[in-house]
Amino acid sequence: MGQNPQLLAMQFLPASLTTLMDELSRLPGIGPKSAQRLAFYLLKQSQSRLGQLGSAISDAKEGVLACEQCYCLTDQPLCTICNSAMRDKEQLCIVEGTLDMLAIERTGEYKGLYHVLGGRLSPLHGIGPGELKVAELFSRLTEENSPTKEIILALNPDLEGDTTALFLQNKLSSFSALHVTRIARGIPSGGNLEYTDDATLIRALQGRQAML
Repeated sequence: MGQNPQLLAMQFLPASLTTLMDELSRLPGIGPKSAQRLAFYLLKQSQSRLGQLGSAISDAKEGVLACEQCYCLTDQPLCTICNSAMRDKEQLCIVEGTLDMLAIERTGEYKGLYHVLGGRLSPLHGIGPGELKVAELFSRLTEENSPTKEIILALNPDLEGDTTALFLQNKLSSFSALHVTRIARGIPSGGNLEYTDDATLIRALQGRQAML
């Protein structure tokens, strides 16, 4: 049986390099072997190239804001979608994160507005409604002359996504004028919107079903 790549590296490589590998392995989708390859790739780059990479990371951290209306990531107070006069303001699509919003936008099927929750309910991880943009959602809906007529729940079809959808359905039941739908189950159970192909997402949006 082969030895653990991280343990093997710690025996032979400089501590600074193994620390870099350990930090890289903490990134989503990066295992120990991929972290090793990335670390050695970075070592081969010039100091100026590494400086550019460091600046890009720093600029992203400092320059990225949350849209004041929908809470997607942007560099302006309002994102381009919220600012657009061409969007259908009667539709509001609820997503977990900006990447899910981008996946839906990529299809070209949806023309309304969004609300980014910033995650989903997960009691096991201490994530309740207070950790998400739930209060902000209801603040939007209770504004005077709110144009929203349909809420589309585009949440991932797993246990936590279902829990979040049921929670929102419960809360939204007090808005009698709202039509609440959820995207259809074209997306497999346990799947992720971020990685779903365009055709499947389009079918899921077109086949959305009423929840109230």
